[in-house]
Amino acid sequence: MPSRTVRTRRPVPGSSSSTDGAAEFFAAFQSRQAVTPHRMTPRSLSSQGVGLLGWLLAAFAAGAVGAVAAVDAASFYAQLSKPPWAPPAWLFGPVWSALYALMGVAAWLVWRSPGSTGVALGLFGAQLAFNALWSWLFFAWHRGALATVEVLVLLALIMATAVAFWRTSRLAALLLMPYLAWVSFASVLTWAVWRSNPGLL
Repeated sequence: MPSRTVRTRRPVPGSSSSTDGAAEFFAAFQSRQAVTPHRMTPRSLSSQGVGLLGWLLAAFAAGAVGAVAAVDAASFYAQLSKPPWAPPAWLFGPVWSALYALMGVAAWLVWRSPGSTGVALGLFGAQLAFNALWSWLFFAWHRGALATVEVLVLLALIMATAVAFWRTSRLAALLLMPYLAWVSFASVLTWAVWRSNPGLL
């Protein structure tokens, strides 16, 4: 009897093996699509509102701590020998109120952004602490030399915070620029007042 040749059939497109591979690929793609939106889901509006309020309160809390030390700041400031370009005492309150508001909004913008923000917000908290400390050194304890050194550290922390904010939110970094400019001016003023008042500071 003539032998029969057994032919192996190749999978035809649309056959079960090809269909199974496509089904597995589609299932894996669907699972990734289901995970990604969950990971990147933005904060709810209510959460963002609470967050904005919280960061504003944090910024103004630092101002309040400093204000406790500056209860008699107006009378003490009037006694000091100041350079002619020193601003009047009444100007400090409005300026700092505006700056604390900008700080709070800037921190909120970073907080609500996706990604790692721990370092940036940690620097923000550190500069808030040094911000409050300056008033105690200058107005409550009359330590002019320490206040001068401390305000330079504060200035460096603000710069570092702005750089860290820039990597997450450029708007947040820009909102810190008025604060950076004011503290730069305050650094020079602190040094000038300290050097002009050796008996009081």
